[in-house]
Parts: sequence; structure tokens; C-alpha cells
Amino acid sequence: MSIDFFWRLPTHGCSTSVRNPSLTRGDWVPLTEGNQAPGLYDGRPDGSTYIDHVAQIAKAAEISGFHGGLIPSFPMTDDPWVISSHLARETKTFRFMIAFQPGFINPVETARLTASLQRATGGRALFNIITGGGGPSQLWWGDSFAHDDRYGRTTEFLDILKGVWKEGPYSQNGKFYSVENGQLPAALAATDLPEIYFSGSSDAALQSASKHADYYLSWLEPFEQLKAKFGAVKEKTDALGRKIKCSVRVDLIARPTEEEAWADAKAGFEATAHKRSDSFKQASNSVGAARQAAFKASDAKHYDELIIGPNLWTGFSLLRGGPALGIVGSYEQCAQKLDELIALGTDSFILAGTPHLEEAYRVGEEVLPLVRGRQASLSIAAE
Repeated sequence: MSIDFFWRLPTHGCSTSVRNPSLTRGDWVPLTEGNQAPGLYDGRPDGSTYIDHVAQIAKAAEISGFHGGLIPSFPMTDDPWVISSHLARETKTFRFMIAFQPGFINPVETARLTASLQRATGGRALFNIITGGGGPSQLWWGDSFAHDDRYGRTTEFLDILKGVWKEGPYSQNGKFYSVENGQLPAALAATDLPEIYFSGSSDAALQSASKHADYYLSWLEPFEQLKAKFGAVKEKTDALGRKIKCSVRVDLIARPTEEEAWADAKAGFEATAHKRSDSFKQASNSVGAARQAAFKASDAKHYDELIIGPNLWTGFSLLRGGPALGIVGSYEQCAQKLDELIALGTDSFILAGTPHLEEAYRVGEEVLPLVRGRQASLSIAAE
């Protein structure tokens, strides 16, 4: 069994410390006291840009043993295909997990665009398919489709993308798309399809994932709940005669000792006392977001009220936008939790920590070597 580890790239800026999430890096916020941004302290340019910082993070992850990185896509980020094209020249083996929502780009053009990236990079592109949670953020993209229709559209999108790439000339007349004799030129068609990571917790999401996904991707949830979700998607996939792997996205606060890790979690919690807001409480019809919002992080008065199990803490959404539940502990304890997830059926991880640059080195050098499941995969690879 091979376990893949990816690191999350902060394409929307990054906090300078988990202890004070209000201080930021990058050019997404004004350069004020305590913030770090490209340029000298007095604001004069120094030739270093935001993308140079992202490239440093990618290279740190590559050096530290990660297979690649997730490149998120939100209304407040740069485009992940553009970011990937730049990082391709800055790295050697780093793989680019491009997050995007089908429906915002034509499937035939997506096939050509991605095959071109595959050809240029030696096959280093992957997909993180996000069908969208509805609400105001979905309308920002100009997308008013209902929840189940979005997943139906995603299924058709991937039917066509794969069809024109590997089965051309390909034709399909569906509910959302029509294409006649679509195909890629031979040099592009010869490239490998990207592995597909697929997110979503609803029945409609699991149905679409079971048809097309190579990896079913979930935020971290209580372990038994996660095990049940993995079982459901594998059952649907088995019924189609396919096999699917499972992946977990999770943030870590990993420190030499457990006491140091919880001290950082406590400090970060207290630093956000003035803004107890949870990003998952916005209007949305995402089932996965609703499950995260149920942790009610914004109602807590003390950091330890959010501990739901050994080394499991639901306060991460207070420190940065995103899912609530993550892992806090010593290097050994964090590795043990990853091993427990491997035992539940996890085949891949997307990890993150704040600040992303320093934590890529820390987690890659201190935590990953302690993951016993990873050691087993390395032994198999060496045989």
C-alpha cells in the first residue's frame, strides 16, 4: 500500500503564526505593522513577489517529502492553473492538485488545458473536483444551479473530459452539455489523465464520485463517522465495478511536546476572542459544511471545550477559514493519528499548518518519518 502526502498551498495569503492569526503574509492585505508582505519594511519593492513566496512553500514541501500540493480556488484567490504553470518551473517532482468547479469552464477546453500542462510537466497535474456548496459564494461565480443538478453537471463534465481525451472523436448530448466528435490532438491525447480527487458528502456527491473519482476526499471528521462515509462511497463504487481510494484533508499543530502544541492552540484561540465567527455558518447547502458547522466552535468560551478526543480539536476554523476539526499534539502523537486514519482506510492525505512555509519543513521532517503506514509503503517501493 502506498500512502501519498500532499501539502496545502495558501493561494489566498497566510498567517505568520498560529498564535496570532490576524497577522498575515503575502500581498492579500495591506502592509501594516506586524504584517509581512513582499517589499522592504518601509514599503519599497525588493523584487520578491507573492508568487515567489508560494514557490518557496512548494519547494519546501517537495524537499520535505510531500508528493505535491493542493492549490485551492476561491473567489479571493489567483487561478490554480496559472499558479501551477509557474510552480512547474520552480519544482522538479512536485505535483499540482488543481481545485476547480466544473461548470465554470468548458469540459473540452479543460481537457486541452490540462493535457497541455501534463505534457509540459511530465504528468504532474491532478484534479480536486469541487461541485460547490451553494449560497452567496456559488452566486459569486454566476452559478444558480440547484444542489443535485450541480453534481449531475459534474458527472457529465467528467464524462466529456475523459471522452474527448481518451475516446475521441467523442459525442454526447446530455442535460448540461453537448459535444460532437470532440477530441484532442494526438500529442495531447497521449498524456495521462490526471488523478481525480472528489469532495462532497451528500448522496448526489457520493453517486458522482463513485463513477469518476480515483480518490474520495473528505475533511477530517470523528473517526467512526469518517469510516462510515468511506464505506458508503466504496459500496457505491464497487456496484459500478470500480475501486476508489480515500483521502483526508486535515490541519496539524505539531510540536516537540504535547504541552507546546496545546499552548499554541490555546494562544490562537484566545487571540481570536474578538471575532468568534465560523466560516461554515454562512448560507450553504453543502452537507459536508453542515457537518463541520455542527462542532459550534464559535460558542466555546475556552479552548479545551473544543477537544473532542485525544489530540482532536475543533477550533481550527477560528484560526483560519476552513474546516473545524484538526490534530494537535507532539510529533509522535500526530503521526499516531495519521496511522489511525490509515487503518480506517485512508490512502492519501492533504496536510496543512500555519505558517505554511515553516510547517511544511516541520511536518515533513518531524511527523511524516514517524508514520508507520508510510514506512510500510516505502519498504514496498524499495523492493
